[in-house]
Amino acid sequence: MKLTKSYLKNLLIIGLIGLSTFAQSQNIYHKGWIDFNKNGQMDVYEDPTADIEKRVGDLVSQMNVDEKTCQCATLYGYGRVLKDKHPTPEWKNEVWKDGIANIDEMLNGVSNHTTFISNEFTYPHANHAEGINNVQKWFVEETRLGIPVDFSNEGIHGLNHDRATPLPSPIATASTWNKDLVYKAGFIVGREAKALGYTNVYAPILDVARDQRWGRIIETYGEDPFLIAELGSQMVKGIHSGGVASTLKHFAVYGVPKGGRDGNVRTDAHVSPRELHELHMYPFRKVIQEAHPEGVMSSYNDWNGEPVSGSHYFLTELLREKYGFNGYVVSDSRAVEFLFDKHKVSKTYPDAVKQVMEAGLNVRTGFSPPSDYILPLRELISEGKLSMATLDKNVSEVLRVKFKMGLFDHPYVEDPKKANDIVASADTKDFMLDMAQQALILLKNNDNILPLDIANTKNILVTGPMADESKYLVSRYGPSNIELTSVLKGIQNYVGERSNVSYFKGCSTVDANWPESELIQTPLTSGELASIDSAVKQAEQSDAIIAVMGEDEFIVGESKSRTSLDLPGRQTQLLKALKATGKPVIVILINGHPLTINWANKYIDAIFETWYSNSMVGRAVAEAIFGNYNPAGRLPVTVPKTVGQIEFNFPYKQSSQSMAVEQGTGSNGSARVTGALYPFGYGLSYTTFEYSNLKVTPEKQGPMGQVTVSVDVKNTGKLKGDEIVQLYLKDMVSSVITYEYILRGFDRVSLNTGETKTVNFELTPDDMSILDKNMNYVVEPGKFQIMLGSSSVDIRLKKEFEIEE
Repeated sequence: MKLTKSYLKNLLIIGLIGLSTFAQSQNIYHKGWIDFNKNGQMDVYEDPTADIEKRVGDLVSQMNVDEKTCQCATLYGYGRVLKDKHPTPEWKNEVWKDGIANIDEMLNGVSNHTTFISNEFTYPHANHAEGINNVQKWFVEETRLGIPVDFSNEGIHGLNHDRATPLPSPIATASTWNKDLVYKAGFIVGREAKALGYTNVYAPILDVARDQRWGRIIETYGEDPFLIAELGSQMVKGIHSGGVASTLKHFAVYGVPKGGRDGNVRTDAHVSPRELHELHMYPFRKVIQEAHPEGVMSSYNDWNGEPVSGSHYFLTELLREKYGFNGYVVSDSRAVEFLFDKHKVSKTYPDAVKQVMEAGLNVRTGFSPPSDYILPLRELISEGKLSMATLDKNVSEVLRVKFKMGLFDHPYVEDPKKANDIVASADTKDFMLDMAQQALILLKNNDNILPLDIANTKNILVTGPMADESKYLVSRYGPSNIELTSVLKGIQNYVGERSNVSYFKGCSTVDANWPESELIQTPLTSGELASIDSAVKQAEQSDAIIAVMGEDEFIVGESKSRTSLDLPGRQTQLLKALKATGKPVIVILINGHPLTINWANKYIDAIFETWYSNSMVGRAVAEAIFGNYNPAGRLPVTVPKTVGQIEFNFPYKQSSQSMAVEQGTGSNGSARVTGALYPFGYGLSYTTFEYSNLKVTPEKQGPMGQVTVSVDVKNTGKLKGDEIVQLYLKDMVSSVITYEYILRGFDRVSLNTGETKTVNFELTPDDMSILDKNMNYVVEPGKFQIMLGSSSVDIRLKKEFEIEE
């Protein structure tokens, strides 16, 4: 590695800092324990064999107010709030001279939401581990009590670090419907985090996305609470397997902003108390109780007129007392400030600080110095407006996590050099391709036009505004500086010399008048006409057309909600012109919102949904088009035909949209378009599957028993393929109106041609429970129907069982 002057200067500074603390550091590190408070004896909190609660209590008893309040705030790392890549003598004059709860995104390579930076401490990866050790060493050795820092980082698209392993967007990850694969994704994120020195990963997102216009639907596992909970639990367990904490986002009711709007507006979720618990709290409750995450991020929205981050009901009664959460709560950025300047429920900012502290918020996070929160907090304590008992409780919950994660026993990365071998290691390449492939959803395959026979496809046109794009593959919440492959490049690499691949863009993602053009369309400009004509001329000379359409990164994500869900810009006009050539047209969708592609669904030959995948998507798409891979992904959301149908999703209350889904009619079909364009759980394959021998055991039992379900699935087609077996449960009669039917099991099964496998499910009392009239979860006596199938509407087998009193 070339040693630059800047790097050598940094090493010199680090060395000087090390010399200044050498005399001290040589006395605090003992065999099996560290003398954090430098008093020459092993205190209870320094004893690795002592009970964690006793260690927490002992440490809190030694802390003064300044030290306690410092454990209530986040310091955003270098490039955000922190101006230094490493400790400097000036840190002794900062508020964190008394410690800090956590440092977020320290030296991860990101400086703001759109710009990614790399320096000698982000890469090579060993340098980062050493840099984190250096920062940690400062807090251990230079603060009075030596409380270690929790180093947090984002991780929903893969670890948010320079050249880490990228994951598909969460909605693409959910499209795999593969719990084992999601566990492995979490394992890789946790493994890389641990190697680099991060101790807490902000993932997964458990928001239940019920409005398809919402810009952040791409960051969720979709619209169904059961699917979200199952995948979320696996992600948490995977991250934990590396010895790293997982922090759930965003608690709670954040996925249904009014009109799909978020960002600078008040989200104003319109959710009834029953739906609050049945839909939006369900994933958090299940994941907390099954996977035991150490962190939760409180959202900046409100529910029922009460900001969540200032709500004792959400942060204490539900989260801790009912769900059993035992970690610490960190705020989403500006969630505390919003109580004062957006929600207007506090007269002053210090009053907002008081509200969140008493509600149960442990750590304030924001893109401003931690002193903005710590100093008002100290004033509240000194003025007697906030009790010491409240402060001690909140601080204890932060410290408990630090003890549980081993920060007081092993505060440093033990072998920084290993990071070079662990992060983005060679064994992740096959995994990345596997994820990209399993996330592919085949939405249409008219007359089995796919897979294409490359021997008979000598001239291929690749067109569309997203064909040669790859920037969308780099997420604010994932790795930066990664190798990217567009769909065009993936097809070119796959085809090689076997066929001629030409490329014409055809049109841009949006037109000059967008988003106004979603309301009032204007005639195509001469330039737009010429661009489409060029693509059409080439299409006329081609054997097949691959049109890569969708949304770029400028119209997908936070604060990027849409008014329409149609293909933006001139993309539909390009598609119509291509179809008019009479040549086969395959559409590849790259998008964040579920798109209402009604014209394409009716007239185009084949359609793939890829969402925002990972950097292997180009290869995955090419192999699927030409038959080297048989797609099997399923939709984790309902795709409506028009935004006029919203809210339109799964699950839905009885008779609220069932006629529209099952029969394609509703309200007699006389005044509106009805039915989904693509229903929840939908996806096609190049092969076919047969279901048989459905067994439900026992067929009668009491309310506290479990029910075993098994079904045989056979590959009856000509190709090996995966089938995603979905179990839905219908409560036939109940004391309150329930959902028409609910997802309560799924399994992705790989089958060779002619092969049969038995798929098993277990239904627990929780799976069969409902919220009764008194808002208590109960299993009511009566009949239930098991429904097995390939999607929420493609039900193959049904059978009933009964719960007796």
